[in-house]
Amino acid sequence: MTAELVRGQNHTLPQTRLEIRVSAGSPVVAGATLGDENGVVRGAEWIAHPGSPQLPGLEVSQQAAAGHRLAVDLEALPETVHRVTVLLALPVGVGGPTRFGTTAAPFVAVTGLDGTEIATFTLTGLDAESAVSALELYRRQGAWKVRAVGQGYAAGLAEMLADQGLAGAAELAASIQEAVARSLARSVAPPPPRTPEGDRVRQASGPSDPGPAPAAPPQPPAATPVQPTAEPGTASAPTPGGPINYAHPRRQHAAPPTPPPTAPPAQPGQAAQPVAGDATGWSMDERLYNQIWGMFEDLARAAAAYRSAVDFAESRMDQELDRSLSDPRNRIGGAGDRAREEARAKRDELTARAREVLDRDLAQLAAEAAVVEPALPAAYAGWDNPVWHAHRIPMELPMALRLGDLHLPERTGLRIPLLVRLPLERGIWVDSGRTASEAAALLDSDRLRRLAMETAVLHAARLLAVYPPGEFSVHVIDPAGSAAGPLAPLVDAGVLAGPPASGPQGVASVLAHLTRRVDLVQMAVRAGAADSLPPDLDTGEQLLVVNDFPHGFDDRAVTQLRYLADEGPAVGVHLLMVADREDASAYGPVLDPLWRSLLRITPVADSHLADPWVGHAWTYEPPVTPPGSRVLEQVLAAVTAARRAAGR
Repeated sequence: MTAELVRGQNHTLPQTRLEIRVSAGSPVVAGATLGDENGVVRGAEWIAHPGSPQLPGLEVSQQAAAGHRLAVDLEALPETVHRVTVLLALPVGVGGPTRFGTTAAPFVAVTGLDGTEIATFTLTGLDAESAVSALELYRRQGAWKVRAVGQGYAAGLAEMLADQGLAGAAELAASIQEAVARSLARSVAPPPPRTPEGDRVRQASGPSDPGPAPAAPPQPPAATPVQPTAEPGTASAPTPGGPINYAHPRRQHAAPPTPPPTAPPAQPGQAAQPVAGDATGWSMDERLYNQIWGMFEDLARAAAAYRSAVDFAESRMDQELDRSLSDPRNRIGGAGDRAREEARAKRDELTARAREVLDRDLAQLAAEAAVVEPALPAAYAGWDNPVWHAHRIPMELPMALRLGDLHLPERTGLRIPLLVRLPLERGIWVDSGRTASEAAALLDSDRLRRLAMETAVLHAARLLAVYPPGEFSVHVIDPAGSAAGPLAPLVDAGVLAGPPASGPQGVASVLAHLTRRVDLVQMAVRAGAADSLPPDLDTGEQLLVVNDFPHGFDDRAVTQLRYLADEGPAVGVHLLMVADREDASAYGPVLDPLWRSLLRITPVADSHLADPWVGHAWTYEPPVTPPGSRVLEQVLAAVTAARRAAGR
């Protein structure tokens, strides 16, 4: 039976391997501190946080999120640790809430590895606080207990760490927030929930107990891939055992008016056959969108479970070797050799079992991807999909847009489409600099810059092709005129709002035009006077493609660009920047907020994007057209024809 705690109440913990699940109304930073018998944190090495997420017996999330899973193994903690304090803090400088009083009360649950709740605590009564000690696990007379704390700190993370006796609390708090900002800058934003029941969960898929996520404490790999249980207030329909259930009972945002397609009944002993669009939604596009995000999450959590199991196998082998070799009698003769062989054999067995579970689920996800990809609409499809050859400019805006593909090293051939919601909620930065990827190292700087601009052109063309005629305009700033080649398809098709702007005067003119549009629309919205906008103002969505930033930009232009990045998306003005961050280093930290506000993608394969669930580093593959294909020209010709037919 679950103990629903109130502030100050405690409860005995029946087991030592636990998950601590956090659910908040907005993204929060989750961490944990280790305290001695007096509750004092002896140093920064006693704190698990996004910049240093792992300690012996403790692992936390690597980024801010509205939901967290902290893994705890109390038996693996150092003997000098008598207290584990779970802390929550609001991220600083990312545009979110600055005090807990403006968000929904955070909910914390202590659970077993099977998801069974042991104790829960809702942190009510918070107001000006921006950091809070949520609860603590403490050792008392050889047993572990949990206590609901709920102590808030208006001065934030630094005050909370200082209250636990940490020297240099302010410096560490600043470094934690910096790590959080970096993680948020590279993270793929999850799709926004459309109903309170919008959680996507796929059911358990193996014969053993499910393992925790995002990265579990040491556990045997017989556990199935990470399968979260329902958050408070949501329903769950568990499926005990068996392969992955392709019915996706929790991949949904709203009840659809008609049921999604279902797979034919599976034969005894066989996995269910995947079906494209078997997630729920109001339309086929929404069902496919939800299905793809469900696949994304499933792959992230399956890989997390496998990596956790492998880490456990290595850790267990090391512990067994240490115990064996600590006995002097095993250091000579064959006893030590036998101990090493047995430890390695156990490690290999556990790793093999973990890989078997992973391979099974990867194969099922690959089968699903094989039926989903051909069924995708143009906005979700790759350029090699035949759907583009029959594409007609739509009369309604699609739900999302494909920016490329993502994959993990566990199976590079299993690609997940990277979909972002439309209208864009965040600008895009195509990094034209030399990154740490192997693909970038093989190219010279000029080739990288050209590829970056070609990638931007493909994204601009796709946006033009999925918006209704006349409802999307593309402006281009090319200060030195160096992108004439890559821009030729857009210029030749006549789909740009005007010729690419070059020189200081051209840059200033385009930025002034778009800044004015943002100002006027903002004022009209705030005043509730949309009818008062000037008749010459284009109220359709606008995309500004900027090449080779910051070359050709003075201080005023940089300020205007930052303004467009911050305020533009809310009123339909979006940025697509092609730039090398190193080139902007002369501006110092003044441009850091700009870079962090944009979704960074690359013109070549690069492992830099993080998922919003467990924070894996995913390899991003940019979109490309098939060699020798004229699909881009065909699509742009269709855009031009649709505009003429609509009188635009």
